[in-house]
Amino acid sequence: MSSRSIPIKQVLILLEAAKRSGFSTELLLQECGIEPADVANPEARIDKKTFIHLMLTVMRHTEDEFMGFGSGRVSKPGTFSMMAHAVINCATLEKAIRRGAKFYELFDYAITSRLIPSDDEALIQFVSRGDVLFRPHIMEAVVFLTLRFLSWLIGQQIVPKRINLDFDSIDDGEFANQFPCQVHYSQPRCEIVLDSRYMAMPLVQNQLSLSKFLKASLEELMDGDIENASLNAQIRSIISKEFGNNFPDFSVVCDKLAMTPQTLRRRLKDENTSYQEIKDTIRKDASIYYLSKPELTIDEIALLMGFSEASSFHRAFKKWTGKTPSAYRQELLG
Repeated sequence: MSSRSIPIKQVLILLEAAKRSGFSTELLLQECGIEPADVANPEARIDKKTFIHLMLTVMRHTEDEFMGFGSGRVSKPGTFSMMAHAVINCATLEKAIRRGAKFYELFDYAITSRLIPSDDEALIQFVSRGDVLFRPHIMEAVVFLTLRFLSWLIGQQIVPKRINLDFDSIDDGEFANQFPCQVHYSQPRCEIVLDSRYMAMPLVQNQLSLSKFLKASLEELMDGDIENASLNAQIRSIISKEFGNNFPDFSVVCDKLAMTPQTLRRRLKDENTSYQEIKDTIRKDASIYYLSKPELTIDEIALLMGFSEASSFHRAFKKWTGKTPSAYRQELLG
């Protein structure tokens, strides 16, 4: 899917799913501007934009984000959007993965996932429920789109250690060539194996960037520039990578981005934010993350957040969330 064109057999699979759902393949081809002669040519390829149009058309007609592949297990339109909204405010990638998996567990979907962390690796495993049409193709798509979405969340490409799939290669290596890691076939499980360092990375996206992303989510996931993050996201990434829980002077951030202070202020204003708001959001997100760790006292969290007095932390946290740290922790931990 990283190439600029798609083999025609991928089109045939979509058409078969639509046909099984009771829709005319001829009308679908006509609506998407795909020539029947191309469909009949096993060597043909179509451009990615046309393929995305076909996917969206099949989703619309079947009223299923899974496009009929789930053999009766339907993912209603808007489900991905709800999941994205559910994870966007998570403090770390690990929390986002867990929340996303838990979200999909609430529904009877054809494919579910789970996160299995260890000291140096984190495994995202995928399990299919019942019959899934063209299961190898669907599993490949799920792996690809999962990595793209997680990479978008942290504003940088995630490079897996390896990808394991529990079936034989189906496309002469075309799928494997999309990844900067080894793809192993005929393995016991379908899973993405990541370096555990990714789990602690903060999400650099927010509700504003998510709203923009969701307007064209399929296009963004398949063909978008996932590393072209907003300034807000870039600043959050700079701080998390280079400064940890400390905050550099505004002038330092300007130097990192090669911008004058006036330009950066104006660009941030265009994104409806400011450096102070970004710092407050980072502090809030980090505070919530630390509050989920029962072994840390609130006084210790205050120090981690750069507050010399716990009372100052209490006031700031209540301003951010409307609740005291103690009350928020009680809700968080149940």
